[in-house]
Amino acid sequence: MTMQTKKTVLVTGGAGFIGGNFVIRQIGRGDSEVINLDALTYAGNLDTLHGVDDDTRHHFVLGSIGDSALVDYLLLRYQPSAIINFAAESHVDRSIDSPEAFIQTNILGTFQLLESACKYWRSLTEADQRDFRFLHVSTDEVYGSLGPTGKFTETTPYQPNSPYSASKASSDHLVRAYFHTYAMPVLTTNCSNNYGPYQFPEKLIPLIIHNALHGKPLPVYGTGANIRDWLYVEDHCAAIERVLEAGTPGEVYNVGGNNEKTNLDVVHTICDLLDELKPDDTVGPRRQLITFVADRPGHDQRYAIDAGKIQTQLGWTPSETFETGLRKTVQWYLDNQAWTQRVMDGSYRGERLGAGES
Repeated sequence: MTMQTKKTVLVTGGAGFIGGNFVIRQIGRGDSEVINLDALTYAGNLDTLHGVDDDTRHHFVLGSIGDSALVDYLLLRYQPSAIINFAAESHVDRSIDSPEAFIQTNILGTFQLLESACKYWRSLTEADQRDFRFLHVSTDEVYGSLGPTGKFTETTPYQPNSPYSASKASSDHLVRAYFHTYAMPVLTTNCSNNYGPYQFPEKLIPLIIHNALHGKPLPVYGTGANIRDWLYVEDHCAAIERVLEAGTPGEVYNVGGNNEKTNLDVVHTICDLLDELKPDDTVGPRRQLITFVADRPGHDQRYAIDAGKIQTQLGWTPSETFETGLRKTVQWYLDNQAWTQRVMDGSYRGERLGAGES
């Protein structure tokens, strides 16, 4: 079995936030064919892929990473040189309320995907086996919570504190095991908090933008003192590409934006940007809309990534500061309010169901 000369990649979860941005970026580069497998759960949105709908290099497939027969078929048919696994349930609040879906997708789904990938990899020629990569996209939340100092490194012990982060920690361990047990060439990236275009508006930044534009309360957990390291999604996608190109199989690479901000600082900055870019005299200064709400259970105090390994070994550094990236993000949501509205009113799911029935 020999791979096609043309670069072909299988992207799982490619209708989600980070996966969708990665797919769009890959198609825009013009040097690869993308097989995009997504189960289109609530956060999967075909609207995100509207710009590549008609591109012959993009093949969308509705399905789950847990469907071994489907994954086996796609691997056999398209012969990808890499699998990039974005597919995951990812919202901490949802994992607290309903953890079962996180166990099913993030643990069992990743296991089934690894099984299919390993079988496919073993079927390749020796040369193609050397070129193949399985890249697993994970999160800094697997490391737990930091105090006022220090940063997560690739050797920080895992201490997940939510069902979401526990399920991602489990999937990370499975990926590692397939390298050490079967020698399958895997890579893992653990990223800090992403932001940017096409993010599902239950997450902090797009939720605050949407509410502020409509004069609604801006909910902030606790006192807003929780700290996150913010990474612009385009920078994250560029890091993944670099790890695919030059990462050492079996290694883990932490990807961060070096932008530590409290949640309250983030909300303040969004308010000020919206007041500048789209003032509303009926609402007034958006900061007055901030409403502090009860903190969520197990809320980690601080995350911070030491990205020295990927910077030193692979030459990747983020292009955006928090200020430049957030300005781009706010402007994108201002220019694409219809995208957000279709998510908020649920019509993006109705269109999907209609398309599926046909």
